[in-house]
Amino acid sequence: MTYDITAIRSRFPALRAGTAHFDGPGGTQTPEPVIRAIADALAQPLSNRGRETLGERNAEAIVTGARQALADLLGASPEGIVFGRSATQLTYDFSRTLAKDWAPGDEVVVTRLDHDANIRPWVQAAERAGATVRWADFDPATGELTADDIRGVLSDRTRLVAVTAASNLIGTRPPIAEICALAREAGALSHVDGVHHAAHTLVDLEGLGADFFVCSPYKFLGPHHGVLAARPELLRTLRPDKLLPSTDVVPERFELGTLPYEFLAGSTAAVDFLAGLDTAAEGTRRQRLVAGFAALEGHEQTLRTQIDKGLAALRGIRIHSHAADRTPTVLMTFEHRATADAYRFLAERGIQAPAGTFYAIETSRRLGLGDTGGLRIGLAPYNNSEDVDRLLAGLSEFLG
Repeated sequence: MTYDITAIRSRFPALRAGTAHFDGPGGTQTPEPVIRAIADALAQPLSNRGRETLGERNAEAIVTGARQALADLLGASPEGIVFGRSATQLTYDFSRTLAKDWAPGDEVVVTRLDHDANIRPWVQAAERAGATVRWADFDPATGELTADDIRGVLSDRTRLVAVTAASNLIGTRPPIAEICALAREAGALSHVDGVHHAAHTLVDLEGLGADFFVCSPYKFLGPHHGVLAARPELLRTLRPDKLLPSTDVVPERFELGTLPYEFLAGSTAAVDFLAGLDTAAEGTRRQRLVAGFAALEGHEQTLRTQIDKGLAALRGIRIHSHAADRTPTVLMTFEHRATADAYRFLAERGIQAPAGTFYAIETSRRLGLGDTGGLRIGLAPYNNSEDVDRLLAGLSEFLG
């Protein structure tokens, strides 16, 4: 297994500006192959999909290729890959579709560990249907959300469990396979927010047992749009609102309007880039993705250890990321200092580590951080030990 960080960093034009980026959880920088794929798609003839003209065939090839690429990444069927403007938009769309069958007395489970994009759509849909919202809590001392926390709010009236595969604020990775199994036993569907998770761990939709899994390519080196993966047979049972002349074929019946072909081409390139992270890997794209993510996790673990040791040596910092299983993401606050001041201080020194709640408002409030949140450090495939050294030196200087 090889992970050539120097070669990887050379593929990211944005890094030439000299900034040390720890803002990956909010969106990663873009490698040259993705940029080129987007430009190449726009440079060739493109028309609304069909098979008669070159432009139509190009569009069809881009869409088909992107569905296969994302299916390989998520361990799903290409026929179960739905594209949308964002994970938030897809979740809203599916919440409205699923809620058509909800009634007073039905229940929906959401968690306080989730990004608001996997909370508010379900809460609002439940309110419109007269259904009850049940909240699963997490332990603010450990950051852990357990299967028992979900089990405690399930009933025979539960229709859906919405849960994150990884907290975008503190990195916690709940036991998703166990939670999805509990939902299934209760006769409920599971909707998993994998936006933060998919950037660090290779997804196996079947292994997780999730009914719906959403992610965003711009979190793993691709362009801005959203992806939902589900079993095709499940999608065929759902009837979304759509235009009368638009196709009823799955998954296209869920995709409203013309797709962003150039972004889909970029997403295919992003998946291929991830499949090449281990330069010694061979085999199918999925096999190379397995090797690539294993190499990435090893690299990120090394940097995470460096960060954890460095932060432990600094006084005046309170760490809020404690879960035993978590992504390389750290949330912190400071004694007698505002996190917004730390963000600005680091930014002036070419270190990007933003502050806020990052839309995980319920998580921030449960941690006692209100609507302010904290300073978040997150790793991406292009971070190296020199970035970490700069970050730790900057924090040390800020703390005096």
